Amino acid sequence: MDTQPSQQAEQERIEDVYRNWHGGAALARYAWHRPEILQQVAARSRGFADLLSNTVGSDLSSVQVLDVGCGTGGFLRQMIDWGATPAKLTGTELQKDRLDHARRCTAHGVRWHLGTLDALPQAGYDLVTAQTVFSSVLDPVLRRELAAQMWRMLRPGGWCLVFDFRYDNPRNRNVHKVTRAELQAWWPGTEQRYRSLVLAPPIHRLLAVAPYMVSELLTALAPVLRSHFMYVVRKEE
Repeated sequence: MDTQPSQQAEQERIEDVYRNWHGGAALARYAWHRPEILQQVAARSRGFADLLSNTVGSDLSSVQVLDVGCGTGGFLRQMIDWGATPAKLTGTELQKDRLDHARRCTAHGVRWHLGTLDALPQAGYDLVTAQTVFSSVLDPVLRRELAAQMWRMLRPGGWCLVFDFRYDNPRNRNVHKVTRAELQAWWPGTEQRYRSLVLAPPIHRLLAVAPYMVSELLTALAPVLRSHFMYVVRKEE
């Protein structure tokens, strides 16, 4: 079966969705200074710090990283802040304006690639990541193919890390949740970790004016309200 036409159509759909969304009124809900966004960023950072320190290790200076769908480069800048070497980092992105932003705001030395993974040479990365990428790919066949491409990029003993949605958004048909069963089917590693985090955005926005600890307690005491997950799995050596 030739998946190239469907892959091209899906890529164009994703690009069109992000083009229409980026810069639109909906973007204001994700402004960096909003209290709930600051809390979400902090929760993600804590999650990444915990998983990375217990997988690739606390010394990131020699870790080779590929961030798929890197957006404006925020995760790679976080890695640099934590000690990663820019020349050992690679980011891929479909949107040129987002990649231009990443280049402008990130330390010199990071390698950037505009386009899909299949255009990259296979390399032995220690860590391959994707954040809210799979939920944007609606075709299950193309999801599996992207997962396979990421797995091929990993060296034996390397780690794949995903941050994405646990639930569907009934107001947004352009995203689809990623299930734990899918993750385990894509990547057959025996060493894996899964954790839920981040209070569902609609609830978090309602609590934005409340004291910080209200949303923190609700997130801790009601796991069902956590809208996202982090999953990390190791490739067998």
